[in-house]
Amino acid sequence: MADKTDVWQGTLALMVLKTLETMGPQHGYGIARRIEQTSGNLLSLNYGTLYPALLKLEQEGAIVSEWGMSDNNRKAKFYKLTRAGRKLLEREARSWQQATAIVERFLSPVEEA
Repeated sequence: MADKTDVWQGTLALMVLKTLETMGPQHGYGIARRIEQTSGNLLSLNYGTLYPALLKLEQEGAIVSEWGMSDNNRKAKFYKLTRAGRKLLEREARSWQQATAIVERFLSPVEEA
């Protein structure tokens, strides 16, 4: 099995927003597990990175949080996407798609003119 890699800089917010759009309100542990699961367990998510990212997204108004009970009956903070978060997700997804398309041009075989 391949070693896990860290989340690429600039992609964590996008993955968090997309996870909340797809899954609905989630607590931090659930968000982390879903990101790792979606990556095919190839990404390793550091909680010291996740929680500051969640705080930043909350301060920017992209997500809101409220306390609730987790599946194992523990108090947990649940995060939910806001309207501003949906718009941010759309912008970030477009930006990331454009960036990957540019990099793909460098990785693709050069066609003869």
